[in-house]
Amino acid sequence: MEGFGFNASPKLPAAEIRDLAALRWLHSGESVILFGPVGVGKTHVAQALGHQAVRQGANVRFTKTSRILAELAGGHADRTCDKRIRELIRPDLLILDDFAMRPLSASQAHELYELVSERQGRPLIITSNRAPSDWYPLFPNPVVAESLLDG
Repeated sequence: MEGFGFNASPKLPAAEIRDLAALRWLHSGESVILFGPVGVGKTHVAQALGHQAVRQGANVRFTKTSRILAELAGGHADRTCDKRIRELIRPDLLILDDFAMRPLSASQAHELYELVSERQGRPLIITSNRAPSDWYPLFPNPVVAESLLDG
């Protein structure tokens, strides 16, 4: 976080980002959604928050959302999906980068729902180029989208 260029974009909420760096949200089991246009530093902030969490002793996993979806799909193919989800539940903080890049299949939406619901009370950081209100059309079932955003 120390190396983040807040001056690069005057629209960045520097005070809010610095507040996130205190990690109160992590200790209270809350999640964080970082969204905005390409190039504003969402991934950098997510990684910096993850690094800060590691400094405080947390177990953190950072991955692209597309990789998680591929990993879970592979779990269906070789019948290790439950094991793979347990591995994704384990970290104190899971960072999903580039969420909501494209429409999800029913299976992908279900797997994300399962992951998020199983991590209940275990924080996530999600980065996205889309505002959460724009995620609904990407899900084949709006109830799943609402449940995901509510979790």
